[in-house]
Amino acid sequence: MKILANDGISQSGIDALEKGGFEVLTTKVAQNQLENYINEHTIDGILVRSATQVRQELVDACPSIKLIGVLGVGMDNIDAEYAEDQGLYVINAPEASASSVAELVFAHLFGLARFLHASNREMPLEGDSRFKELKKAYSQGIELKGKTIGIVGFGRIGQAVAKIGLGLGMNVIATDDIITNAPISVDFFNGQKLTINIDTIPKDELLKEADFITLHVSAQEDYVISKKEIEKMKDGVGIINTARGGILHEVDLVMAIESGKVQFAGLDVFETEPKPAVQLLMNPEISLTPNIGAGTKETQDRIGTELAKQIIKLLS
Repeated sequence: MKILANDGISQSGIDALEKGGFEVLTTKVAQNQLENYINEHTIDGILVRSATQVRQELVDACPSIKLIGVLGVGMDNIDAEYAEDQGLYVINAPEASASSVAELVFAHLFGLARFLHASNREMPLEGDSRFKELKKAYSQGIELKGKTIGIVGFGRIGQAVAKIGLGLGMNVIATDDIITNAPISVDFFNGQKLTINIDTIPKDELLKEADFITLHVSAQEDYVISKKEIEKMKDGVGIINTARGGILHEVDLVMAIESGKVQFAGLDVFETEPKPAVQLLMNPEISLTPNIGAGTKETQDRIGTELAKQIIKLLS
C-alpha cells in the first residue's frame, strides 16, 4: 500500500511505515496536481500539514484514498466530516505537539517579560554606542513567578501550559467550554511528580484575573478575543496566541497595545497567514514567530511514529 507524505514526515515515521509493509512517497506535489498524482500512483493514504488542502472535491475525485492523516492537531485544511462520511479514516496526532507548543508560549512570555525580543534587535546595532541607555530601557522587566496565567482552552496543549506555569510558581487559571477540571501532574527529572487539580472558571472571570492570557482553542466562527474581551482584562495584560489565526482580533489587539491596555503580545499564528499584517510585523511590543508551535525535532518524531502506528493498525 502507498502513503503519500505530501508535506513531509520524520524519518522515524517513514521507517515505521516501511517496516509495516507500506511504501512511503515523499514527493511534494503541487495542490493543482494532487488529484492526478494520487490517481496515477493509486495512493491509499495521504499525510498533510496545513500547506495541503484535502477538500470534498479531492476526496470525490480520488477513489483509492482510504486514509487522510494530519501531521499535527488542526484539521482546518481538511473536510474531515465529509471524508469520514465517505468511509475514509481521518487521523491526527493530538498529543504529539503539546509540549512544544507549551514551551513556545513561555518562550514568548520570557522574551517579552525581559524585553529580549527588543534588545536582541537593538544590541547588534547600538550595543556598543548606547549600552547604558539600553540597559536602563530594558531593566524594567517583570518576573513570571507569582503572576497569574489564564489559559483559554484547557485541552492537551492548555494542560501542558499549566504544567510549565505550575513549575514556575505561577497561579494557573483556565476556562473551557467542555472541560470542567483536570489533574495536572508536574513530572520531575528524578521520577517524582506533583499533581494539582485545576477547576476551570467562567471566561469573564479569567479575563479579569489573569496577568497573561494564552489561547488554545480550535478555529471558531467568531473571535475569541476582541475589543469587548480586552476591555475586561487587567491594564497591562500580556496576550499569547499560538493556536489559530482568526481567534484573536488583530486590529483590536494593535489598538489595545497602542493605548497601553495591553502591554505586549506574542503571536505564532495570524489571520492573513502566510502574509501577516504589516502593523503586526512592525509593532515593537509584539514578539513574532512564523507558525512554529509544533516545529521541534522531538515533536516531528512523535507525530511521525504516532501516525505510523495508527496507519498500520487501520490499513494493514
